[in-house]
Amino acid sequence: MKKFYFSVLGIFCFAFTFAQNHADQNLINREVGAYRKMINFNINPNTLNYDLKYQRLEADLDPAQLFISGTVTSHFLPSESFSQIYFDLTNLLTVSQVTYHGAALTFEQLPTKELKINFNTALPAHVLDSLTIKYSGVPDSSAGTSFYAGTHNGSPVLSTLSEPYGAQNWFPTKQSMNDKIDSFDLKITAPAQYSVGANGKLMSETVLPGNKKLTFWRTQYPTAAYLIAFSLGDFIKTNGEIGNSSFPYLNYLYPDTSSSPAVQSNLEWTKEAMTVFETYFGPYPFSAEKYGHMEFAVNGAAMEHQTMSSMNSFARSTIAHELAHQWFGDKITCGAWNDAWLNEGFATFAEQLIFEKNLMTHGEFMAHLAGQISNITSLPNGRIYVADSDLSNVSTVFNGRLTYVKGGFVLRMMKWILGDAAFYQMLKDYTANPAFAYQYAKTEDFKNQILQSTGKDFTEFFNDWIYGEGYPGYIIKWNQAAGNPNVQFLVSQSQSDPSVNFFELPLPVTVTGTNGETAELILENTSNSQAFSKTVNFPVAAVEFNKECQIIEKNSVVVFDPALAVFSGQKDEVLLYPNPVHNAFLLKGIAVNQEFIIYSVSGQIIKKGKYTAGNMISVKELPTGVYFLKIAGKNLKFRKE
Repeated sequence: MKKFYFSVLGIFCFAFTFAQNHADQNLINREVGAYRKMINFNINPNTLNYDLKYQRLEADLDPAQLFISGTVTSHFLPSESFSQIYFDLTNLLTVSQVTYHGAALTFEQLPTKELKINFNTALPAHVLDSLTIKYSGVPDSSAGTSFYAGTHNGSPVLSTLSEPYGAQNWFPTKQSMNDKIDSFDLKITAPAQYSVGANGKLMSETVLPGNKKLTFWRTQYPTAAYLIAFSLGDFIKTNGEIGNSSFPYLNYLYPDTSSSPAVQSNLEWTKEAMTVFETYFGPYPFSAEKYGHMEFAVNGAAMEHQTMSSMNSFARSTIAHELAHQWFGDKITCGAWNDAWLNEGFATFAEQLIFEKNLMTHGEFMAHLAGQISNITSLPNGRIYVADSDLSNVSTVFNGRLTYVKGGFVLRMMKWILGDAAFYQMLKDYTANPAFAYQYAKTEDFKNQILQSTGKDFTEFFNDWIYGEGYPGYIIKWNQAAGNPNVQFLVSQSQSDPSVNFFELPLPVTVTGTNGETAELILENTSNSQAFSKTVNFPVAAVEFNKECQIIEKNSVVVFDPALAVFSGQKDEVLLYPNPVHNAFLLKGIAVNQEFIIYSVSGQIIKKGKYTAGNMISVKELPTGVYFLKIAGKNLKFRKE
């Protein structure tokens, strides 16, 4: 059931609190809780001298036991000659043997969660090689760190969730955010009554002696270590097709979930969500394998494991969030956890897209956006990009207000600035860019993609909204003289945090006429106390700001100001506005470039220059007082405040 709580803020974007069955804050809280005990943000310098090309994990598992026994074969390409190689692996698991070309190697398990392996002779650079690690033990499950054993209706379930650095808790791998595993085979032997869901394509299920079953999954798409996952339990498997190119759609569900009409309806609806995302983001990235969902033993959580999201519930917004991650988080993965918004902000924006195009009425969508603005502006500061000094704080890295909601809303603002067509084409260019596709990207990479795709430099925007803190508030004054088609505006801006001295933005203004006429205006706000004149050709009765919740702002007001200078529209009239002047003024009636002189009241020349038609003349440096502007044979008096 959907509930609405209405609170009208003057004539601005209505601040509705929209109570709905979606995952926004609950999903964020669950994800942060899952990450809290797993943060280890330092890139391991010991693993940067090789490229991990392939891994094969062969494990014996029983969902009734928190235990793993297996081998991992790794194929790697050295970037330099070395005689030692390191893998990330917890020392809570015991390595019993390392085999290299049939011979045993010496090794050490370090307290730094590393496995150090010694070769008898140095390996040459740029020659593909391999080794096999045999290990066993009880994975670290303290506070739920990547390896989960549980039950569902009395039946055991064993699952993984490794984001961001939990893969090392259950298999030896490489976790630095600069190298994806090019291909991965997962072979799990377990009691025959259970099924295994995992990444990639199901290659085979083979019944073995002793009531065992070997399940073989293979993915040939590059995958970040934290996105390798499985879930082992009593599942009902559903098979179908999804997507514009009709690729496999697999779901591994608990029996009671599988029989739920509501869940089945939402799983069928996932096909609609896939169509929306393929339309706006580009083709589904893993269509040669599949998409699907697997339930798992992590209560109240969901995770975008590549090609098969792990789910604990099936709300449509949760489904959409994890599906969107297949493009943003899986195909393109944030290159450092400083840039976590490139995963979570994009998935949150994708929820907006689904709500707008598929799930909500216009009024409901406006209520949702207004609630997000209220969330973002509930505190005056905080930045989206995570500074190095804050990487040890999981609540900062995966901050719901900033990383998720503000990150997603800033993308909406980019869409407002660029226009829908250019924005979504830019996203398609980004997901298809071979520099990032199936690899990693950082914030500056995305900013450069915008420039490459649109020709627009968003450096100032990123400085304000990604690296800076806070948000603006506005005072918008307006006036229109009787019988005059021109509406005058004077825009003043304040900032909630001193890290940004001015937010340069196009401002959305809606004017309504006395007979119900409407016009959508854009005020290109590039300086404070900036004046605008717009022609609307009807008497204006009301002005609304940010009606469609296009930008983040708070405590803004629109004021009718009869004292605001207006123009008659006569061609021979030359007027200066605003007057009094704060920092700069415009001229009305000067259509060509002209030389100008500013005098003091005593006749002293204060400033000379050339006026460019349509641009402002800055007087920011002038002391408070009365001055005269001489231009085009006219003398205009103004006051500088």
